[in-house]
Amino acid sequence: AKIDMASGILNFRDPVMYRIVRADHPRQGNKWCIYPMYDWAHGLEDSIEGITHSICTLEFESHRPLYDWFLDQLPGMHHPQQIEFARLNLNYTVMSKRKLLRLVKEGYVNGWDDPRMPTISGLRRRGYSPESVRDFAAKIGVAKMDSIVDIALLEYCLREDLNKRALRRMVVLDPLKVIIDNYPEDQVEWFDGENNPEDENSGTRKIPFTKELYIEREDFMIDPPKKYFRLSPGKEIRLKHAYYVTCTNYKTDETGKVTEVHCTYDPLSKGGWTEDGRKVKGTSHWVSAKENLKVEVRLYDRLFTKENPDEDGDFISCLNPNSCKVLPSCLAEVSLKDAKPGQYYQFLRQGYFSPDPDSTAEKLVFNRSVSLKDSWTVK
Repeated sequence: AKIDMASGILNFRDPVMYRIVRADHPRQGNKWCIYPMYDWAHGLEDSIEGITHSICTLEFESHRPLYDWFLDQLPGMHHPQQIEFARLNLNYTVMSKRKLLRLVKEGYVNGWDDPRMPTISGLRRRGYSPESVRDFAAKIGVAKMDSIVDIALLEYCLREDLNKRALRRMVVLDPLKVIIDNYPEDQVEWFDGENNPEDENSGTRKIPFTKELYIEREDFMIDPPKKYFRLSPGKEIRLKHAYYVTCTNYKTDETGKVTEVHCTYDPLSKGGWTEDGRKVKGTSHWVSAKENLKVEVRLYDRLFTKENPDEDGDFISCLNPNSCKVLPSCLAEVSLKDAKPGQYYQFLRQGYFSPDPDSTAEKLVFNRSVSLKDSWTVK
């Protein structure tokens, strides 16, 4: 082969069409020993299959003259057009099949459909909707120069889609018991909660309210800083869809960890508001201690700690040790009991989630698709 110095394109003479390898083929064994070279086989396969346009990545641009030449030497053959575009590169991940295969084979991830993998099966399992992926593809378009796309744009597209379709639910990831001392012991009230405020046709679901509840542990502080609007001694907050409650006392264990919080509720604040119009800044989600589901939640994060995992030549060294955090004892409202893989939910204040195929009738498992916080800014 000789390089044309003006165009930089290889001019081939006597191109290699096949090679002889006396080795067992993975599928054909030793049935034959002649194997066609890629540049010969590629064009012929496209022609035989009636391909009109063969889309390749930029590294195949120098192969196109030979792709065309082989087909030009065969009269009457259908001649597809090969066009090269830049491959999709995302930061905080790797897209090379060879590198993804290493992650799978060496056990750094749990298979090709691991929710941290940038594969279609991985995205589906994590809870990415087809519409969000198509929107992402439309936004980035195609280019003739290599570049890296911010993964935050992909997450932005997912949030935009799921905000319109995901059903809202209350799930407590780190439960702290709350006892409402002046609430009737055996009473169960059922409140209506909207399924999606962005969709007026989504309807409502019933949420049970009881004397004992669970809230997020981070929603209570003994000595809170300024501008802390959650529960603390003497502080009044709103329980989503339910009542105003005021903290009157709390208990701790021998290490000083809070084990339960005691409150009183205002019966006139049913639904989360009062006629006297007093303002309550803090609102917490909650789950009944008597009527709930125990679920496992898997919090997924970026697979790598560096924007460019290949920067130092060893992408394995910057794997994120916190890319998957498993919370085995979360509590969810009972309306989630029929959740199935392929459905989308927003856990209030936590993010967007989807049921995992590992779910069983005894215990549901949810994957966090993306958090609520959006770091992407549309320019």
